[in-house]
Amino acid sequence: MITRLDLTDASLAERVLAIQHAAYAVEAQLIGFSGIPPLHEDLAGLMASTEDWLGRYDGETLVGAVAYELTPGVVEISRLIVDPAHARRGHGRALLDHLDELEPRPVSRVSTGSLNTPAVNLYTSRGYRVRSRIEVAPGVELSQFERP
Repeated sequence: MITRLDLTDASLAERVLAIQHAAYAVEAQLIGFSGIPPLHEDLAGLMASTEDWLGRYDGETLVGAVAYELTPGVVEISRLIVDPAHARRGHGRALLDHLDELEPRPVSRVSTGSLNTPAVNLYTSRGYRVRSRIEVAPGVELSQFERP
């Protein structure tokens, strides 16, 4: 089941934060960089987020979430997180598919570490193409994807 998330609910926000920290810890290992901002976000910062959130449940357990922002004609995916204990089961793809149905836009954008092969493969398999790469730290590259 996928539903909107209200991160003003502290207990829900705590679960999202736990998933976020675990998911970004995996990415940090993959790309060799621990300076990923969501990896260090605290509960107050997450609860103050102005992004829209969708969550994926497996039964009663929240296993993943996607955060996004809308501008005219564009959906900007700012975070896609899946609990590593539930990874590689289609939860991330299901969240992206649901977002496409809920908020259809001519353009969709997302970024990830260039060495985060699972994320890169997910985005490219869904029609995203690299529009730019930027070095965010010495030897650490971020790929910015766009899908028209």
